[in-house]
Amino acid sequence: MTAPLHVIILAAGQGSRMKSSLPKVLHKVAGRSMLHHVMDTARTLGAEGIHGVIGHGADQVKAVTPATDVTWALQEQQLGTGHAVAQALPAVPDGAVVLVLYGDVPLINPETLVALVSRVNQQSLGLLTVDLANPDGYGRILRNEQGKVIAIVEQKDATESQKAICEVNTGILAVTSDHLKRWLPQLSNSNAQGEYYLTDIIAMAAGEGMTIEVAQPSHEQEVQGVNNRLQLSVLERWYQRCEAERLMTEGATLADPDRIDVRGNLTVGQDVLIDVNVVFEGEVTLGNNVSIGPNCLIRDARLADNVTVHANSVIEGADVAEQCQIGPFARLRPGTRLARTAKVGNFVETKKAEVGEGSKINHLSYVGDATLGRNVNVGAGTITCNYDGVNKFQTVLGDNVFVGSNTALVAPVSVAADAVIGAGSTITTDVAEKDLAVARGRQRNIKGWKRPEKKA
Repeated sequence: MTAPLHVIILAAGQGSRMKSSLPKVLHKVAGRSMLHHVMDTARTLGAEGIHGVIGHGADQVKAVTPATDVTWALQEQQLGTGHAVAQALPAVPDGAVVLVLYGDVPLINPETLVALVSRVNQQSLGLLTVDLANPDGYGRILRNEQGKVIAIVEQKDATESQKAICEVNTGILAVTSDHLKRWLPQLSNSNAQGEYYLTDIIAMAAGEGMTIEVAQPSHEQEVQGVNNRLQLSVLERWYQRCEAERLMTEGATLADPDRIDVRGNLTVGQDVLIDVNVVFEGEVTLGNNVSIGPNCLIRDARLADNVTVHANSVIEGADVAEQCQIGPFARLRPGTRLARTAKVGNFVETKKAEVGEGSKINHLSYVGDATLGRNVNVGAGTITCNYDGVNKFQTVLGDNVFVGSNTALVAPVSVAADAVIGAGSTITTDVAEKDLAVARGRQRNIKGWKRPEKKA
């Protein structure tokens, strides 16, 4: 196809059955709004122009869609799909192929649309249909005795015999802009809904002797629209099941394929093990032999080969090298970088922390804005005091530093290689190489001390 492709996305509806103040197209599937799913699909097709038709909550839709490649058209009154397309058509050049998509039909496969668009020329129109066991609510596809499509009838206007037809209209079609600009002004709202149906152009095309070329999706869920939260949940689970099947074919073992959520792009190596109730968000990469325990959240992170993440851990914006151990109940915040064989144990939180090879932060500690060398041992209850209420400061621990339990490292502070910090210390000045630093009050034992008694 040499003609430029322009995609019109209809997203003006209120979605009253969602029972929400949020515009329907902004409700999310797999962590992204339905509208953004459709826009990403349009980009995948290499569309020269993307046109969003908005109405209800228009300002809100534009505010959360800062896309520079989208031309917005406002449909102030929702007078039907034909009227909606007409609002965007002035920005579409002559000679283009126009693909009409819907902001509440988020999971259409790009390959399905490529097959549809490839059928379009000046003598043919592409129509996407689907066969449903229960076609209730959909417009039915009418064919003549030769099996050619001649029209679409909406259910409210259909006869009883027409309602028995199981091939239905998905609403998705492709046609040249020249035909659209000629047909749309001819639409009538003389129907049960009092609306201008885009589907009426099918009869116009057939009346002019054009061929109605039909394509169908691989799965009916591709063209399933969302009108309420129940339908939204059905699409969510179908999407997640597809992701689970993809991961298993790529080398991951899932403890339960129905209990995993991918809300972004997840790449896995071989022999990856993912336990139940794990959520992946953003861009996540798992190397070979990575093991993820139950109830973990991993967002925008890279885990190299042979990393183990124990139960109930949160990893965000972190880069984890080979053979590291994380958790259980650990939290790695953005900017954390673990070198190979490092360990971050239970109830440990890190932030903007460079943890060297073989270093360990095993228990109940906070390490932020810090650089740890190789083979550092951080005892339980250690914190880096990195914030003075205005500015953040750095803590640096050299190779082989040992930090005793319940230590406060008041940044900016540097502890040189092979130094030891005594347990319970508050370190406020630098410690030289191989020194022992102890900074705590002297213990005093009072003999014969009388414990207080509760008054009668």
